Amino acid sequence: MIRWRLREIMARERMTNKRLSDLMNVHPNTISNLKKQDNMPHLGGDTLNALCKYLNCTPSDLIEYKPDRDDATDP
Repeated sequence: MIRWRLREIMARERMTNKRLSDLMNVHPNTISNLKKQDNMPHLGGDTLNALCKYLNCTPSDLIEYKPDRDDATDP
């Protein structure tokens, strides 16, 4: 499972939706919708680059990988 950590990174950087949307030149609803996601949303490279730039992070900071449990073989 890929977990999207935008909420955590924005909180760490004390970044508001409004400020990030202004920096990225997107509508605040765009940031709000990205923030609501638990799984990684489909993003273009430009969007991911902008998020990393303005949040002072890397893509691996925004994404957490947890292997799926295989219920048939895991106890």
